[in-house]
Amino acid sequence: MSALREGERPMEACVEVRGLRFTYPDGREALRGIDLTVAPGEKVALVGPNGAGKSTLLLILAGLLHGEGEVRLFGEPLDDRNVKRMRSRIGLVFQDPDDQLFSPTVFDDVAYGPLYAGLPEEEVNRRVAWALSQMGLEGFAERLSHHLSVGEKKRVAVATVLSMRPEVLLLDEPTSGLDPRARRRLIGLLAELPQTMLVATHDMRLVAELLPRTVVLDGGRVVADGPTAEILSDEHLLEAHGLERP
Repeated sequence: MSALREGERPMEACVEVRGLRFTYPDGREALRGIDLTVAPGEKVALVGPNGAGKSTLLLILAGLLHGEGEVRLFGEPLDDRNVKRMRSRIGLVFQDPDDQLFSPTVFDDVAYGPLYAGLPEEEVNRRVAWALSQMGLEGFAERLSHHLSVGEKKRVAVATVLSMRPEVLLLDEPTSGLDPRARRRLIGLLAELPQTMLVATHDMRLVAELLPRTVVLDGGRVVADGPTAEILSDEHLLEAHGLERP
């Protein structure tokens, strides 16, 4: 990273988490003091075994769960007063697209966020067309969402978030359940997006191809954080935390 010149200010982090803890009602500790900073434009993998806390962290950043500790988005503490506004700047794509798609047609699903935000019809139509084009879904607007393939549903789910023009994308297992062709297509489309990304995944080939920084979670703690190439070359680290080289 280059040094700041005199008079320059450091770039504001998109995501800052300090001492973040979360315990589910059944007493299971999902996060045990997470520290994490993500700068604008970074593309970061969250990897680790099942139960490591990856999905819980994404849900907290999206304002859907509330933990103990400090969570700052774009320099502001995340709280009940700004959570709605923050959801327009940071978008979550769920692992199961059926959790995100609930309208009769693709157009209705992708238009839901802009309509709920009160945008005029012309702007809604423009955003839907743009979001679908970003995911290679031109001509899908009138398709029935529940008739799509899993790969198509995944891409529509991303489009529903893109229609809000977020600055940060949170993706939970984006390639799970996809056949090789659909997986390759989705990775290629995600690679073209300019947004900051935080991606929880078990797909280590996705990590190697798309995400230059990797954070390893295990037992609700950050156990490693560094350049993806270094993390993936540390066989002892990967084995200790249930991960495999791609």
